[in-house]
Amino acid sequence: MTDSRAAALRILLFASSAAGMLCAAPAVAGDTDAAEDPQSVTDPGTVNVVGQMPRHEPTSAAFVVPLVDTPRAVTVIARAIIERTGATSLQDLLRTSPGITLGAGEGGQPLADRPFIRGQSSGNNVFLDGIRDAGGQQREVFNLEQVEVVKGPDSVYSGRGSGGGSINLSSKTASLTDFTRLGLGGGTDGYQRHTVDLNRAIGDSAGLRLNLLLAEGDVPGRQAVDYSKWGVALAGAVGLGTATTVRAGYYHLDSDQLPDYGLPLFTKTGVRDTASGVLDVPYDSFYGLTARDYLTNTVDAFTLSTEHRISPTLTLRNVTRYAETLNDYVVTNPGDGGRIDTGGVALVGGVYWMKRATKSRWNPAETLANVTDLFGTTTLGGMKHSFDLGLELSREDNTNASYTVTTTSGSACPAPLTGFDCTPVYAPRPDDAWTGTIVRNIAVSSRSESVGLYGFDSVELSARWLLNLGLRHDRYTVEGDTLPRGATVPVHDKGEWRFTNYQLGLVYKPTPNTSLYASWSTASTPPTVSAGDQNTSSGTGSGNLSTELLDPEESTSVELGAKASLFRQQLQLGAALFRTVRRHAQIQTGPGVYEQAGEAEVQGLELSVSGNITATWQVFGGYAWMDSELTRGAYDNANIGDPLANTPEHSVSLFTTWRVVPALSLGGGLYHVSNSFGGNQGGAGGGSNRIYAPAWTRVDLFAAYDISERATLQLNVQNAGDAAYVLRTNGVHHADVGPGRSATLALNLRF
Repeated sequence: MTDSRAAALRILLFASSAAGMLCAAPAVAGDTDAAEDPQSVTDPGTVNVVGQMPRHEPTSAAFVVPLVDTPRAVTVIARAIIERTGATSLQDLLRTSPGITLGAGEGGQPLADRPFIRGQSSGNNVFLDGIRDAGGQQREVFNLEQVEVVKGPDSVYSGRGSGGGSINLSSKTASLTDFTRLGLGGGTDGYQRHTVDLNRAIGDSAGLRLNLLLAEGDVPGRQAVDYSKWGVALAGAVGLGTATTVRAGYYHLDSDQLPDYGLPLFTKTGVRDTASGVLDVPYDSFYGLTARDYLTNTVDAFTLSTEHRISPTLTLRNVTRYAETLNDYVVTNPGDGGRIDTGGVALVGGVYWMKRATKSRWNPAETLANVTDLFGTTTLGGMKHSFDLGLELSREDNTNASYTVTTTSGSACPAPLTGFDCTPVYAPRPDDAWTGTIVRNIAVSSRSESVGLYGFDSVELSARWLLNLGLRHDRYTVEGDTLPRGATVPVHDKGEWRFTNYQLGLVYKPTPNTSLYASWSTASTPPTVSAGDQNTSSGTGSGNLSTELLDPEESTSVELGAKASLFRQQLQLGAALFRTVRRHAQIQTGPGVYEQAGEAEVQGLELSVSGNITATWQVFGGYAWMDSELTRGAYDNANIGDPLANTPEHSVSLFTTWRVVPALSLGGGLYHVSNSFGGNQGGAGGGSNRIYAPAWTRVDLFAAYDISERATLQLNVQNAGDAAYVLRTNGVHHADVGPGRSATLALNLRF
């Protein structure tokens, strides 16, 4: 056990002991106020499953009216879903929202969270409490209250964006209610996960909240792949219940794991033994080296917010955050050591042997941001206006370097291969001995600065008609060094872009709790000076555009939808038809000739459900159909007309629980994704080799039993059928395997 994990364990045990002493006194009537305690036994946000699921709204002031009156698709994944599904990461959570897939690393992309929303890469569009959460990382959920997913072009909310949407993570905050929550979990594959969530009121208007995490385990169904992590989150607040509230928070996460680039593709051997192109090997095959490979993520974030209620109808809010992240890894890429026709694979004595190759990154990042919102309601011209005016200022500093990994001794390569870093293709050996050096290469840095001015207004034209307006103007500048492929001397670059984006929506309300809407929205994606990324440009183009700064790619979307909040707002239903077009990607239109003429489109249908169908039956999930197409690409691109990468035509998720008797609830989840081509942003999937992740279906099971009012046992069986499936592929080198079957049992205590 590392020193950091040992220290975290001591903190967790101390907190648990303190909580035990606090609850040792006899409980008396009035100790817990179910109406006020956000984690009371009658609230579904608690560790037990008794009670009904309340309606959840986004936390951003930019959502000036309830979701039922907001003319676009927005999914809120509440704490109840986080806990009941047994999720431990953002990737786990996003599985519950159809229309979102996860992209693979490599190809200049970091080994980190990389969601695709409606066919567009949205890894840079993840926010924490309304502020962009920059830096490559794999995010935890132990300090999350809810996750909000905005679908479709949303630069009016988020500034520069991908055109697919954005994700906001809402943190737990301090309140005036005393409670203590302990979670003690164990399971198969060495799973251990222990959490503390403690809140204390300090006087009549201040509170303090502490969340702790200690977790470790193996990845089910993946030979040798393991992880360990610990985290702490401290949140304080003064002025609760008064006109002025000041909140401060600190978040730390330390994660160590063995990185996993999954399975190689048929291009390793040149023999296509599966239709998908993923090599036909056992799905637990691991091609990395336990003696060499590693992945370390650390996050430290400080947040200070002030909210002042100027009047009953006008509020001013200011939030400042400083954050540091580190994404540091060396990972074996099973598809990057060469193919059989290039000398990277050899058939020796009837056995295919391959040379191991590595990908690596050292990426510390710093973010400083400040966001100010003035929001409220007013009446102008006899019409009610719900509005928000805001200013966002941010600065992000990124440093990137790779490592030179040299093997001096290890698994000897059979002739004609040379060296000491080889393994059989069909029976890899992750525990091979390894001796060598890992030396960091030259680092290059960049700084990006953003200034965004925005406004939103929802106008009540009449009792049944609402007009929703959004406008944002951004200035985005990037300056720094890039290291072109094969170069040893960095090149200094600078770029500045200014762009304006819009949102226009019309809402008709047949009843107070239902709506029909039509909306139009836009997004701008400027080229990025991404220091150290292997396949990204400096903001200039290629060929005849090599001295010209590229314009932002532009996305527009038209969406028609309907929403309903039923059964005293206990059940939310949604349906949306959409068409998104992304234009101005750089493509080659002739030999040596480039233009910003690339175009892709995605159209589809989304259905969603969240809440209580009956007092004892709760559901969360939906269905997404996406018809994607590369409509204009390079003149010699044979994939024009093909589906986009990471954009499956069909995806379904449904998680449901049923309270059989007051103390027992049963349920589970059903998840299905159709064939999904691999690749990166903007192009057709699969490449010339037509690589894809085959369709998959998995079933999860859930059971919870209330031992008492203060204790619950929760059982989660993930992938109960032990389905073997490919979660994603980058279409070039490797395919990432989904986790196998696992079972976890948690004892959740509340005081």
